[in-house]
Amino acid sequence: MSAFLALLDFSLGVTGPIFVLLGLGVLLRRVGLITEGFIAAGSRLVFVVGLPTMLFVNIARTRLADSASAGMLVFGLVATVAIWLLMEIVAGIVVHPERDRGVVVQGAFRSNFGVVGLAYCGNAYGEPGLAMASLYVGVLTILVNILGVITLSRSLHRSQGPGKVLRGIATNPLILGILLALPVSAFAIPLPAVAMKSAGYIADMTLPLALLCTGATLDFRSLRAEAGNTALAGFGKLVAMPLMFTLGAWAAGFRGMELGVLMLMASSPSAAASYSMVRAMGGNATLAANIIALTTLGSLLTTSAGVWLLRGVGLI
Repeated sequence: MSAFLALLDFSLGVTGPIFVLLGLGVLLRRVGLITEGFIAAGSRLVFVVGLPTMLFVNIARTRLADSASAGMLVFGLVATVAIWLLMEIVAGIVVHPERDRGVVVQGAFRSNFGVVGLAYCGNAYGEPGLAMASLYVGVLTILVNILGVITLSRSLHRSQGPGKVLRGIATNPLILGILLALPVSAFAIPLPAVAMKSAGYIADMTLPLALLCTGATLDFRSLRAEAGNTALAGFGKLVAMPLMFTLGAWAAGFRGMELGVLMLMASSPSAAASYSMVRAMGGNATLAANIIALTTLGSLLTTSAGVWLLRGVGLI
């Protein structure tokens, strides 16, 4: 009985704080303490300042040898492309109308690495987990942005030239934060204590603010619209992707924290940024919002189950 309670405590320790902050965001929005203006400003602050600073701090404080290994990065890239291709095939057969296929595909493979994924890893493994996950986030962010543009452009019959895609990647604040941190970590460049402490304050406020804003944007009443395509994307994101990632990583020989980080990243919900991309490109923004809402709520349950199972058999 004590072993079961220990497993339950660990699982809830990973996902419980996320649930609390998301729920607090929902509550504060309903009572008017969080407004639309706060959400817009807070979300932009997180994306432009908070997350890049947090990634910089996490990578700069650790040796590259302690971050995601080359094997982890290669596996993450290959597995993400494989899942994207599979969802493209499935969506091409069962998703109608055609213009919604890209929204479903993106909702199924594009994870909320930067907010929920990092929060999961931090709750599960502390600073070592954040250090390992930070470089992984940067590399995978580049890939999922490219694949997201491709899949939406195909289904919406819109042309996005390579120059525009490359500009978007080159100016992505998350990528810039990681690129600035890499030489600091690689060459052990000392930074002023006041700078690192100030950056640490910003890093510490990033995930709570991001989760509050995420919770405040959720609208579960809209889930009744287009339930079929929403459910398909939700199944892909909450079941198919974590299962394929975890089984593939286990077969490839990953164990312990590496396997845990890969599973937690794959188990995170659909990226909130996918809504902005769909809306900007003229796609079905309501469907994108539905997918984010469903996977954000469902991820708390499926991730808890995954952590409990893998912890129970001693793999993480």
